[in-house]
Amino acid sequence: MAYDATKDQFLDKWENDKTGLSISINRYGDGEPKLQIGPRIYTKQDGAKTTTKPGRLGIDDVLWLNEVLEEIIEKMNGYFLEEC
Repeated sequence: MAYDATKDQFLDKWENDKTGLSISINRYGDGEPKLQIGPRIYTKQDGAKTTTKPGRLGIDDVLWLNEVLEEIIEKMNGYFLEEC
């Protein structure tokens, strides 16, 4: 079965303003919601936005993730409950 972009659903997103790391909850078709870590979003010197892979997480990323983790868990549980 080939990938179908129309089945890819974006459900929620969080962004760390300090490090550029983004985290999102996504779902493909009727599958379960899953957490995606990355990409990192940077602003170039010319003002253009660009993205890169998240790579290794530094302490700033880990502390931020710890802050938003409970909210992420609540959102993901809510999506599971909607399916029932």
